[in-house]
Amino acid sequence: MVTKQHYDVIIIGTGFGGQSAALRLKKRGIDNFIMLERRDFMGGTWCQNSYPGAQVDVQSPLYSLASEPYPWSQMFAEQPELEAYTHHVLSKHQLANKVRLRCTVTELRWLPDRVCWQITTNQETFFAHSVISAQGPLSNPIIPDFPAREQYQGKSFHTNHWDHSFDYTNKRVAIIGSGASAAQVIAAIADKVAELHVFQRTPHWVMPRPDRKFAPWFQRLLGNSFFYQLLRKSIYWALEWRVLAFKYSKTLMKLIAERQAKKHLRSQISDPELRRKLTPDYMIGCKRIIVSNTLYPALVRDNVSLHDKDDGIAGFTEQGIRTTQGAELNLDLVIYSTGFKATDGALGFNVIGRDERRLDEVWEDYPRAYLGTTMPGFPNLFLVTGPNTGIGHTSAIFVIESQMYYIMGALEELRRRNKASIEVTAEAEQAYTDMIHQEMAKTVWQSGGCESWYKSKSGKVTAMFPGFSFVYRLLAQRFKPAHHRFSDGEQA
Repeated sequence: MVTKQHYDVIIIGTGFGGQSAALRLKKRGIDNFIMLERRDFMGGTWCQNSYPGAQVDVQSPLYSLASEPYPWSQMFAEQPELEAYTHHVLSKHQLANKVRLRCTVTELRWLPDRVCWQITTNQETFFAHSVISAQGPLSNPIIPDFPAREQYQGKSFHTNHWDHSFDYTNKRVAIIGSGASAAQVIAAIADKVAELHVFQRTPHWVMPRPDRKFAPWFQRLLGNSFFYQLLRKSIYWALEWRVLAFKYSKTLMKLIAERQAKKHLRSQISDPELRRKLTPDYMIGCKRIIVSNTLYPALVRDNVSLHDKDDGIAGFTEQGIRTTQGAELNLDLVIYSTGFKATDGALGFNVIGRDERRLDEVWEDYPRAYLGTTMPGFPNLFLVTGPNTGIGHTSAIFVIESQMYYIMGALEELRRRNKASIEVTAEAEQAYTDMIHQEMAKTVWQSGGCESWYKSKSGKVTAMFPGFSFVYRLLAQRFKPAHHRFSDGEQA
């Protein structure tokens, strides 16, 4: 019997992954779906991450949904414009009435007798024939358990939860972390605070940002679908060659990318000691490359101090931080830019599949999924930006939209065969996973001499796809029925 809480599809998340899934469902005439959002607003990453200086690292015309042209104001959009674009898509396609806000998923459980998923939330229990989990890999922030952290009496928050009510002007501030988010915050607030202490565990390679503002006439052109698609393709193929360096040629990586990064460092940092602290000892690309014209100038300011691994955090005090060199820093604000659960424990809720199979146990060694999207033993469940779908050289949205080809192909095949459930076979998933990690061994992410959030606790790189993004799209587009099992059953 169908209840009012039963849906054909439930989408978890309202960011670009959830929006892309919703648009594809509507295009296929599937309207019996809802989107569950744990926050009190829609939009995902670029509505949540509103810290000072937030800006995309991929050219805006490519970092957008293929079907949704937009008159971007600059090549690399800043957070407010990305948020506006997100709201534009949600409003244009009237997705707000599909969203349940403040609805946190705590468990997915497959019900074999009803051939559907039971979705337990903090509000109520839902049932759905299929689930598309699109809450994103960078949505669950991590704050390391520093000694005596709870003793600190000042203000503190993660960049993912920026407190805009706190005025950091002329305050004594520390930021823990030196990755992409930290780099943007540092550059944005360095000239406004009294002191800024940057705690860097390992330096990142930094490349110049080739940004530019778009003239009004060019913005009008961007609204034209034909021109927009032409520009997207031009940017896409200009970026795609980078895989040759990331995977196939360490020499190319050193001769082109590393040489450019070192030149950028030399041109902006004249102090030899500071330059030494900022020079990585691993191959460029092993960690996420930072793209910035403003980070280095911020770090040379008189009110900014860089604390490297030799002068790290020994612990917290009531007033601030005690360094390993014995310095006592009195602080008004501590900013954690310490990353996310991007590999192990990335989902953030329990998933119990067929025969009481638990996803956290299946992933005990390391996260794995066929096309980074589906797993044996978990029928009608699809992950957006799942294991090994990250991309280091182009737009993540391109990969998300590639996954939609596979997900919609699976749902269409279910309908065509008049079956109740679909799941990938264990053999197909194992073959795909073996291929992924054989190819990964050739990449800079696995062999570049660094530790990064791309790796799970197993040491395997489980965040990134080891190859050309168009290869991934071809794999996702060509749905292979033989790689799946289909089952009958009376749908709830």
